[in-house]
Amino acid sequence: MVQKAKVQTWRRQLHGSLVILKKNARLYYLKPPVLIFGVLFPVFFFLAFKMGRPITAESVVPGMVTMALWFTASAVGPLVTPWERSAKTYERLISTPVSLHAVLAGDVMSGFVFGACLSVVPILLGLVLTDACIGNVPLLIAGIVMGALNFASLGVLLAAPPASGPSNIMLLSNLVRLPLLFVSGIFMPIGQMPVWVQWIAPLSPLSYASALIHIAFGRSAFFPVWLSLLMLVLFTLAFFMMSCKFHNMWRARGL
Repeated sequence: MVQKAKVQTWRRQLHGSLVILKKNARLYYLKPPVLIFGVLFPVFFFLAFKMGRPITAESVVPGMVTMALWFTASAVGPLVTPWERSAKTYERLISTPVSLHAVLAGDVMSGFVFGACLSVVPILLGLVLTDACIGNVPLLIAGIVMGALNFASLGVLLAAPPASGPSNIMLLSNLVRLPLLFVSGIFMPIGQMPVWVQWIAPLSPLSYASALIHIAFGRSAFFPVWLSLLMLVLFTLAFFMMSCKFHNMWRARGL
């Protein structure tokens, strides 16, 4: 009986997370800030990086895929939670029988689905418009899945501080995301960066997702596959546990 009750509890929590995923997809995926910060940002960065530089188009495709995944997966959390708080629906959401862990898991799944789906667009464009080719499809899928989970968890963590609107959280989010982007090896191989940057690069989860995607496209990377997968798992668990802790802390304070 105890085991059956635990299974029913897990099913109820999972159902609650899926309902939150569906709610976020219907209400927030097509909001202008989500599309601007999640879709247009990587496009502008790509143009700024590619134009005027003597590099082939296919060599930019892995970085473009990684940037699209980074910005899209991490854009949902910092926007959804402030909207919920400003609309006074966040309190109603956390007062339901669904646990806070399930609520945050639903937000993570929202960012994961949004990022993973939109990352397909630069992959298809790269394959059609350039000479890029995928050398390892399972590794590319693993990089996208693990990267999307990791970046979505980071986005939910960044949404923990109470704010009056999404703009304040997005300011904090970009203060974290942009420095991590520039030390991740997307614009320049980590091995060619200054020594002090090479010491910082392992602190960015984007470095490991970038390594997996670059290797999947048949290019070299600074970190091996096994280390990249391991670090993405550890970063994801750490981000989600910290998200639960900080969201619960602000909730206990009534903020």
